[in-house]
This record gives sequence, structure tokens and C-alpha cells, in this order.
Amino acid sequence: MIEVYSANGDLEAQVIKGLLESHGITCLLQPYAVSSLQNIIVPGIGGVRVLVPEKEADEARGLIRTNDNV
Repeated sequence: MIEVYSANGDLEAQVIKGLLESHGITCLLQPYAVSSLQNIIVPGIGGVRVLVPEKEADEARGLIRTNDNV
């Protein structure tokens, strides 16, 4: 999986995920750790990485760029 977008929060990440999945692109969301203890993640705080399979990365980035108002 490769990062194609860095969302500011969970809501934005969910919107991007919905966009990608509606076009048949598998998507995984991975919150950034907000603590120096990497195993502690607080939902809704900090950024969220949007990950897709490497073979779908170019298509995903294109969709995100085209729909930058989502």
C-alpha cells in the first residue's frame, strides 16, 4: 500500500475513501500517531494517511485532484 493523500482529520479521510471506493479502488486509512508512543492513536486527532495499492496510486491521485472540492 502507498500513501496517495494526507487528510487533516478522519472526516476528510472518510470522504476521500468514499470517492476512491466508488471508483473501485481499494483504500485503507491509517491515522498518524499523536504521541511519542507510536502505539497510542487517538481517533479524530491529527492527520490520516489514505493508502491504496501501488498499482492504483496514479488513478487514485487523479481522482483526488479532479475532485478536490470533496
